Amino acid sequence: GLHASANNQRAVNRVAEIKGRAAEKPFIVIAASIDDVEALGAAVPDVLHDIWPAPMTAILRRGDMTIAARVPDVDWLRTLLEISGPLASTSANRSGEPTITSPSELARDLQSSLDGVLDLGRREAKPSAIVDFTGATPKITREGDFAFTQNLRKTLRKSL
Repeated sequence: GLHASANNQRAVNRVAEIKGRAAEKPFIVIAASIDDVEALGAAVPDVLHDIWPAPMTAILRRGDMTIAARVPDVDWLRTLLEISGPLASTSANRSGEPTITSPSELARDLQSSLDGVLDLGRREAKPSAIVDFTGATPKITREGDFAFTQNLRKTLRKSL
């Protein structure tokens, strides 16, 4: 993915420019913990303590706005996030181009625009589930991994 400090708007704008993404289309924020998501001003429902870390992005209230956040279920990434702090995150491809799975697939001009590349080999990540927690009841807006989504539905039902 392409990442920038979530607390540095200039860096976030730079990633949007590198990616060719419209400025009004926000990135998700990945964080090491629920505490880090709450420190960004997000209202985190109690049920997320039973779910995160997980391959699930939550749409949360943040004052009169919303934020899409995830505490990833990848140990090395959470360790990195403990050091860096929350990161604005997006896929490592230009907007509208196919998803890439390794740094060697990065477009050359995109590579030259980056401050650094962390190469952990080929990654075959599946899209995360997306759940909107801003309404009266949580709503799954994108299915993720089938088995995870089935367990997620059960956990959400129990919380109601």
